[in-house]
Amino acid sequence: MRAGLTAAGTMAAALCVALAAAAPTAAQVMEIGDDGDYRTVCASMPPAPVRTAANLPYRAQIEAAAERYDLSADFLTAVIRQESGFNPRAVSPRGAIGLMQLMPATAAELGVDPFDPAANIFGGAAYLRRQLDRFDGRIDLALAAYNAGAGAVNRHGGVPPYAETQAYVARSLDRLSANADPQPTETCS
Repeated sequence: MRAGLTAAGTMAAALCVALAAAAPTAAQVMEIGDDGDYRTVCASMPPAPVRTAANLPYRAQIEAAAERYDLSADFLTAVIRQESGFNPRAVSPRGAIGLMQLMPATAAELGVDPFDPAANIFGGAAYLRRQLDRFDGRIDLALAAYNAGAGAVNRHGGVPPYAETQAYVARSLDRLSANADPQPTETCS
């Protein structure tokens, strides 16, 4: 009987480890002592990994562009995810191209080939930096300008009342905040 408890304890521990990646930062775990008795313990676990620029496609290009244009790599990652879902061959119905969905005129103005993933990332980063500078570092307005154009942001005195642009800004900010470092919390009592 004791071997059965030890095997059960091993299985429970393995299950706890397997679930740890998807669980909160702490969990109640049943542990079997040497005497065969169960007891509840509070096991701290690391937070689930967040998908940031450090573990996504085009990581090196994102980090280099972020450094060159004094941007957060997570900010660029959020915009790329929102714009193309990391598809370098994406072309929108309006003609926006590549990872960061640069319009052909914008890509030409920036001197980049929008079909080259690295060039597209650097061009998009340069354009985002321009928008941040134009709108005094306001990320919401820079995102709105990236989506709807700086003229629309100026005309409306903020994020334009377009459903698409408002949803774009909200989703991008949500993605950016999802990459913030989570603070561990204890949930066991």
